[in-house]
Amino acid sequence: MSDRTTSQSVSALRAADLVVTSGANEGDGLSFASDLIMDDIYGLRPGASFGRLALLLGDAQAMTVGADTELGTPGAELHLDCALTLMSENAPVTEVLVLVQVDAAGHAEEVFALPLAPLTPKTEYQLVGLDRTHAAQKLAQVACVSFTRGTHITMGSGRQRPIEELKPGDPVLTRDDGVQPIRWIGQSTQRAVGEFAPIRITAGTLNNTRDLIVSPDHRLFIYQRTDRLGAGRSELLVKARHLVNDQSVSVQQGGFVDYFQLLFDTHQIIYAEGIAAESMFVDDRTAPLLPPLLAQNGLDGQPHRHRNALRGLDVKQDLLDHPDAADLLRRASLR
Repeated sequence: MSDRTTSQSVSALRAADLVVTSGANEGDGLSFASDLIMDDIYGLRPGASFGRLALLLGDAQAMTVGADTELGTPGAELHLDCALTLMSENAPVTEVLVLVQVDAAGHAEEVFALPLAPLTPKTEYQLVGLDRTHAAQKLAQVACVSFTRGTHITMGSGRQRPIEELKPGDPVLTRDDGVQPIRWIGQSTQRAVGEFAPIRITAGTLNNTRDLIVSPDHRLFIYQRTDRLGAGRSELLVKARHLVNDQSVSVQQGGFVDYFQLLFDTHQIIYAEGIAAESMFVDDRTAPLLPPLLAQNGLDGQPHRHRNALRGLDVKQDLLDHPDAADLLRRASLR
Protein backbone atom coordinates (compact mmCIF):
# COMPACT_ATOMS: atom_id res chain seq x y z
CA MET A 1 0.00 0.00 0.00
CA SER A 2 1.42 3.37 -0.94
CA ASP A 3 1.50 6.43 1.28
CA ARG A 4 -1.62 7.87 -0.33
CA THR A 5 -3.89 4.92 -0.86
CA THR A 6 -5.97 2.37 0.99
CA SER A 7 -6.58 -1.02 -0.54
CA GLN A 8 -8.83 -4.03 -0.25
CA SER A 9 -9.39 -7.23 -2.20
CA VAL A 10 -12.78 -8.87 -2.66
CA SER A 11 -13.90 -12.12 -4.25
CA ALA A 12 -15.80 -11.15 -7.39
CA LEU A 13 -17.16 -12.55 -10.63
CA ARG A 14 -17.12 -11.20 -14.15
CA ALA A 15 -20.72 -10.17 -14.72
CA ALA A 16 -20.75 -12.02 -18.03
CA ASP A 17 -20.50 -15.25 -15.99
CA LEU A 18 -23.83 -14.49 -14.27
CA VAL A 19 -26.29 -14.80 -17.15
CA VAL A 20 -30.06 -14.46 -17.58
CA THR A 21 -31.42 -17.97 -18.20
CA SER A 22 -35.06 -16.88 -18.42
CA GLY A 23 -36.71 -13.50 -18.82
CA ALA A 24 -36.63 -10.33 -20.87
CA ASN A 25 -32.81 -10.22 -21.04
CA GLU A 26 -32.40 -13.96 -21.70
CA GLY A 27 -28.85 -14.80 -22.77
CA ASP A 28 -27.35 -11.54 -21.50
CA GLY A 29 -24.88 -11.29 -18.65
CA LEU A 30 -25.48 -9.17 -15.57
CA SER A 31 -25.23 -5.45 -16.33
CA PHE A 32 -25.62 -2.10 -14.59
CA ALA A 33 -28.90 -0.91 -13.12
CA SER A 34 -30.34 0.87 -16.16
CA ASP A 35 -30.15 -2.35 -18.22
CA LEU A 36 -31.67 -4.72 -15.67
CA ILE A 37 -35.23 -6.08 -15.71
CA MET A 38 -36.94 -7.18 -12.52
CA ASP A 39 -37.92 -10.86 -12.21
CA ASP A 40 -35.31 -12.04 -14.73
CA ILE A 41 -33.82 -15.39 -13.70
CA TYR A 42 -30.04 -15.63 -13.43
CA GLY A 43 -27.64 -18.53 -13.16
CA LEU A 44 -23.89 -19.07 -13.14
CA ARG A 45 -22.46 -19.83 -16.56
CA PRO A 46 -20.81 -23.30 -16.72
CA GLY A 47 -17.15 -22.91 -15.87
CA ALA A 48 -17.67 -19.55 -14.16
CA SER A 49 -14.95 -18.81 -11.63
CA PHE A 50 -14.37 -16.21 -8.95
CA GLY A 51 -11.23 -14.10 -8.67
CA ARG A 52 -9.80 -11.43 -6.43
CA LEU A 53 -10.66 -7.87 -7.44
CA ALA A 54 -8.28 -5.35 -5.87
CA LEU A 55 -9.94 -2.06 -4.93
CA LEU A 56 -7.70 0.96 -4.49
CA LEU A 57 -8.79 4.30 -3.06
CA GLY A 58 -6.44 7.27 -3.54
CA ASP A 59 -6.27 10.89 -2.42
CA ALA A 60 -8.91 11.95 -4.94
CA GLN A 61 -11.23 9.35 -3.38
CA ALA A 62 -11.76 7.72 -6.77
CA MET A 63 -11.86 3.94 -6.65
CA THR A 64 -9.55 2.17 -9.08
CA VAL A 65 -8.38 -1.38 -9.76
CA GLY A 66 -5.23 -2.21 -7.81
CA ALA A 67 -2.04 -3.60 -9.33
CA ASP A 68 -2.29 -6.99 -7.58
CA THR A 69 -5.69 -7.87 -9.05
CA GLU A 70 -6.89 -11.00 -10.81
CA LEU A 71 -9.88 -9.24 -12.38
CA GLY A 72 -10.12 -5.96 -14.22
CA THR A 73 -7.43 -3.64 -15.57
CA PRO A 74 -4.94 -2.24 -13.04
CA GLY A 75 -5.35 1.52 -12.77
CA ALA A 76 -8.81 1.60 -14.36
CA GLU A 77 -11.53 3.57 -12.57
CA LEU A 78 -14.33 1.67 -10.81
CA HIS A 79 -17.84 2.84 -9.91
CA LEU A 80 -20.24 1.21 -7.48
CA ASP A 81 -23.47 1.04 -9.49
CA CYS A 82 -26.10 -0.68 -7.37
CA ALA A 83 -26.99 -3.47 -4.95
CA LEU A 84 -29.19 -6.32 -6.18
CA THR A 85 -31.34 -8.77 -4.25
CA LEU A 86 -31.60 -12.26 -5.72
CA MET A 87 -33.96 -14.98 -4.51
CA SER A 88 -33.68 -18.73 -5.01
CA GLU A 89 -35.87 -21.63 -3.90
CA ASN A 90 -33.28 -23.38 -1.75
CA ALA A 91 -31.44 -20.49 -0.09
CA PRO A 92 -32.10 -17.19 1.69
CA VAL A 93 -31.99 -14.03 -0.38
CA THR A 94 -28.56 -13.12 -1.74
CA GLU A 95 -27.31 -9.57 -2.20
CA VAL A 96 -24.91 -8.72 -5.04
CA LEU A 97 -23.02 -5.45 -5.51
CA VAL A 98 -22.45 -4.34 -9.11
CA LEU A 99 -19.13 -2.61 -9.86
CA VAL A 100 -18.46 -1.03 -13.25
CA GLN A 101 -15.01 -0.43 -14.72
CA VAL A 102 -14.92 2.61 -17.01
CA ASP A 103 -12.44 3.97 -19.54
CA ALA A 104 -10.89 7.47 -19.60
CA ALA A 105 -14.03 8.85 -21.29
CA GLY A 106 -16.30 7.35 -18.63
CA HIS A 107 -17.69 4.58 -20.84
CA ALA A 108 -18.34 1.16 -19.28
CA GLU A 109 -15.63 -1.39 -20.11
CA GLU A 110 -16.42 -4.27 -17.80
CA VAL A 111 -18.94 -5.14 -15.10
CA PHE A 112 -18.22 -7.17 -11.97
CA ALA A 113 -20.55 -8.89 -9.53
CA LEU A 114 -19.59 -8.94 -5.84
CA PRO A 115 -21.90 -11.44 -4.08
CA LEU A 116 -22.28 -10.89 -0.34
CA ALA A 117 -23.19 -14.59 0.03
CA PRO A 118 -22.06 -17.55 -2.09
CA LEU A 119 -23.71 -18.21 -5.46
CA THR A 120 -23.92 -21.90 -6.37
CA PRO A 121 -23.91 -23.57 -9.81
CA LYS A 122 -27.11 -25.02 -11.27
CA THR A 123 -29.24 -22.68 -9.14
CA GLU A 124 -31.81 -20.20 -10.43
CA TYR A 125 -31.75 -16.71 -8.91
CA GLN A 126 -34.66 -14.33 -9.49
CA LEU A 127 -33.92 -10.60 -9.47
CA VAL A 128 -36.36 -9.23 -6.89
CA GLY A 129 -34.69 -6.00 -5.75
CA LEU A 130 -32.49 -3.19 -7.07
CA ASP A 131 -31.13 -0.51 -4.75
CA ARG A 132 -28.90 2.40 -5.76
CA THR A 133 -29.46 4.40 -2.57
CA HIS A 134 -27.90 2.05 -0.01
CA ALA A 135 -25.28 0.30 -2.14
CA ALA A 136 -22.51 2.42 -0.62
CA GLN A 137 -23.52 1.32 2.89
CA LYS A 138 -23.36 -2.32 1.88
CA LEU A 139 -19.89 -1.89 0.39
CA ALA A 140 -18.88 -0.08 3.58
CA GLN A 141 -19.85 -3.14 5.62
CA VAL A 142 -17.56 -5.27 3.47
CA ALA A 143 -14.70 -2.75 3.59
CA CYS A 144 -14.91 -2.03 7.32
CA VAL A 145 -12.70 -3.91 9.78
CA SER A 146 -14.74 -5.44 12.57
CA PHE A 147 -14.40 -7.37 15.81
CA THR A 148 -17.01 -9.94 16.86
CA ARG A 149 -19.19 -10.17 19.95
CA GLY A 150 -17.26 -11.38 22.98
CA THR A 151 -13.90 -9.93 21.90
CA HIS A 152 -12.01 -8.60 24.94
CA ILE A 153 -10.56 -5.10 24.41
CA THR A 154 -7.76 -3.75 26.63
CA MET A 155 -8.89 -0.58 28.38
CA GLY A 156 -6.79 2.35 29.59
CA SER A 157 -6.61 0.77 33.04
CA GLY A 158 -5.23 -2.48 31.62
CA ARG A 159 -8.48 -4.30 32.29
CA GLN A 160 -10.03 -6.30 29.45
CA ARG A 161 -13.73 -5.81 28.68
CA PRO A 162 -16.03 -7.51 26.13
CA ILE A 163 -16.57 -5.23 23.18
CA GLU A 164 -20.37 -5.35 23.50
CA GLU A 165 -20.08 -3.70 26.96
CA LEU A 166 -18.19 -0.67 25.67
CA LYS A 167 -19.72 2.73 24.97
CA PRO A 168 -18.53 5.96 23.33
CA GLY A 169 -16.17 7.88 25.61
CA ASP A 170 -14.69 4.78 27.23
CA PRO A 171 -10.88 4.98 27.45
CA VAL A 172 -9.00 2.36 25.43
CA LEU A 173 -5.28 1.65 25.41
CA THR A 174 -3.65 2.40 22.04
CA ARG A 175 -0.16 1.48 20.92
CA ASP A 176 0.91 4.91 19.67
CA ASP A 177 -1.19 7.51 21.50
CA GLY A 178 -1.68 6.11 24.99
CA VAL A 179 -5.24 6.11 26.29
CA GLN A 180 -7.84 7.36 23.80
CA PRO A 181 -11.64 7.68 24.14
CA ILE A 182 -13.90 5.76 21.78
CA ARG A 183 -15.61 8.20 19.42
CA TRP A 184 -18.26 5.85 18.01
CA ILE A 185 -19.21 2.15 18.04
CA GLY A 186 -20.86 0.51 15.06
CA GLN A 187 -22.75 -2.77 15.22
CA SER A 188 -24.43 -5.04 12.67
CA THR A 189 -25.51 -8.65 12.34
CA GLN A 190 -24.53 -10.43 9.12
CA ARG A 191 -24.86 -13.90 7.65
CA ALA A 192 -21.48 -15.50 8.25
CA VAL A 193 -20.93 -16.44 4.61
CA GLY A 194 -18.84 -15.17 1.71
CA GLU A 195 -17.18 -11.83 2.38
CA PHE A 196 -18.81 -11.71 5.83
CA ALA A 197 -17.52 -15.08 7.09
CA PRO A 198 -15.20 -14.19 10.00
CA ILE A 199 -11.69 -15.51 10.62
CA ARG A 200 -10.93 -17.36 13.89
CA ILE A 201 -7.39 -17.14 15.27
CA THR A 202 -7.19 -19.76 18.01
CA ALA A 203 -5.67 -18.94 21.40
CA GLY A 204 -1.87 -18.91 21.38
CA THR A 205 -1.50 -18.71 17.59
CA LEU A 206 -0.19 -15.13 17.73
CA ASN A 207 0.39 -15.11 21.49
CA ASN A 208 -3.29 -14.24 21.97
CA THR A 209 -4.86 -15.11 25.31
CA ARG A 210 -8.20 -16.31 23.85
CA ASP A 211 -9.57 -17.05 20.40
CA LEU A 212 -9.79 -13.85 18.37
CA ILE A 213 -12.52 -13.68 15.71
CA VAL A 214 -12.43 -10.78 13.25
CA SER A 215 -13.63 -9.75 9.78
CA PRO A 216 -11.55 -11.19 6.90
CA ASP A 217 -9.65 -8.01 5.99
CA HIS A 218 -8.99 -6.96 9.57
CA ARG A 219 -5.30 -6.09 9.82
CA LEU A 220 -3.23 -7.32 12.76
CA PHE A 221 -0.10 -5.49 13.87
CA ILE A 222 3.01 -7.67 14.18
CA TYR A 223 6.39 -6.52 15.50
CA GLN A 224 9.14 -8.78 14.20
CA ARG A 225 12.18 -9.05 16.41
CA THR A 226 13.69 -11.11 13.60
CA ASP A 227 12.66 -10.50 9.99
CA ARG A 228 11.64 -14.09 9.27
CA LEU A 229 9.18 -12.95 6.61
CA GLY A 230 11.67 -11.04 4.51
CA ALA A 231 9.57 -7.87 4.58
CA GLY A 232 12.60 -5.65 5.18
CA ARG A 233 11.08 -4.03 8.27
CA SER A 234 10.05 -4.96 11.77
CA GLU A 235 6.54 -3.44 11.89
CA LEU A 236 3.89 -5.20 9.81
CA LEU A 237 0.16 -5.11 9.18
CA VAL A 238 -1.20 -8.51 8.14
CA LYS A 239 -4.76 -9.25 7.01
CA ALA A 240 -6.43 -12.07 8.93
CA ARG A 241 -7.58 -13.78 5.70
CA HIS A 242 -3.94 -14.16 4.58
CA LEU A 243 -3.10 -16.27 7.66
CA VAL A 244 -5.76 -18.94 7.10
CA ASN A 245 -4.27 -22.43 7.37
CA ASP A 246 -7.49 -24.33 8.22
CA GLN A 247 -5.99 -25.34 11.54
CA SER A 248 -4.98 -22.58 13.95
CA VAL A 249 -6.50 -19.91 11.66
CA SER A 250 -9.77 -20.78 9.95
CA VAL A 251 -12.80 -19.31 8.18
CA GLN A 252 -15.99 -19.62 10.24
CA GLN A 253 -18.71 -20.22 7.65
CA GLY A 254 -22.38 -20.52 8.57
CA GLY A 255 -24.97 -18.96 10.86
CA PHE A 256 -24.82 -15.31 11.81
CA VAL A 257 -22.14 -13.07 13.24
CA ASP A 258 -22.39 -9.86 15.28
CA TYR A 259 -19.79 -7.37 14.08
CA PHE A 260 -18.59 -4.31 16.01
CA GLN A 261 -16.50 -1.37 14.77
CA LEU A 262 -14.51 0.84 17.16
CA LEU A 263 -13.82 4.37 15.90
CA PHE A 264 -11.36 6.86 17.37
CA ASP A 265 -10.48 10.40 16.33
CA THR A 266 -7.41 8.95 14.64
CA HIS A 267 -6.71 5.53 13.15
CA GLN A 268 -5.27 3.45 16.00
CA ILE A 269 -3.68 0.14 16.92
CA ILE A 270 -5.51 -1.29 19.93
CA TYR A 271 -5.34 -4.63 21.76
CA ALA A 272 -7.93 -7.39 21.32
CA GLU A 273 -7.42 -10.68 23.17
CA GLY A 274 -3.81 -9.54 23.58
CA ILE A 275 -3.27 -9.07 19.82
CA ALA A 276 -2.47 -5.63 18.44
CA ALA A 277 -5.08 -4.86 15.77
CA GLU A 278 -6.30 -1.81 13.88
CA SER A 279 -9.38 0.21 14.72
CA MET A 280 -11.91 1.37 12.13
CA PHE A 281 -10.34 3.41 9.32
CA VAL A 282 -12.57 6.06 7.73
CA ASP A 283 -12.36 6.77 4.02
CA ASP A 284 -15.03 7.26 1.35
CA ARG A 285 -15.82 3.54 1.34
CA THR A 286 -16.45 3.21 5.09
CA ALA A 287 -17.83 6.73 5.78
CA PRO A 288 -21.43 5.74 4.81
CA LEU A 289 -21.58 3.67 8.02
CA LEU A 290 -21.16 6.77 10.20
CA PRO A 291 -24.20 8.55 11.65
CA PRO A 292 -24.90 11.82 9.76
CA LEU A 293 -23.90 14.14 12.63
CA LEU A 294 -20.52 12.47 13.05
CA ALA A 295 -19.92 12.48 9.30
CA GLN A 296 -20.73 16.20 9.14
CA ASN A 297 -18.43 17.13 12.02
CA GLY A 298 -15.53 15.22 10.52
CA LEU A 299 -12.59 13.40 12.09
CA ASP A 300 -9.09 14.64 12.73
CA GLY A 301 -9.86 17.83 10.83
CA GLN A 302 -10.76 16.01 7.63
CA PRO A 303 -14.45 15.43 6.93
CA HIS A 304 -15.26 11.76 6.41
CA ARG A 305 -11.63 10.61 6.43
CA HIS A 306 -8.77 9.65 8.73
CA ARG A 307 -5.18 10.38 7.90
CA ASN A 308 -3.60 7.10 6.83
CA ALA A 309 -1.30 7.01 9.87
CA LEU A 310 -0.42 3.32 9.36
CA ARG A 311 0.50 3.63 5.69
CA GLY A 312 3.29 1.55 4.29
CA LEU A 313 3.05 -1.30 6.80
CA ASP A 314 0.89 -3.73 4.78
CA VAL A 315 2.34 -7.11 3.89
CA LYS A 316 1.56 -8.44 0.43
CA GLN A 317 -0.05 -11.84 0.26
CA ASP A 318 2.85 -13.44 -1.63
CA LEU A 319 5.19 -12.83 1.34
CA LEU A 320 2.80 -14.89 3.45
CA ASP A 321 2.98 -17.89 1.13
CA HIS A 322 4.34 -20.24 3.80
CA PRO A 323 3.00 -23.56 5.13
CA ASP A 324 2.14 -21.76 8.39
CA ALA A 325 2.67 -18.00 8.15
CA ALA A 326 0.93 -17.44 11.50
CA ASP A 327 3.46 -19.62 13.34
CA LEU A 328 6.33 -17.97 11.50
CA LEU A 329 5.09 -14.53 12.60
CA ARG A 330 4.58 -15.72 16.18
CA ARG A 331 8.19 -16.92 16.34
CA ALA A 332 9.42 -13.73 14.66
CA SER A 333 7.73 -11.67 17.37
CA LEU A 334 9.48 -13.59 20.15
CA ARG A 335 13.11 -13.53 19.02
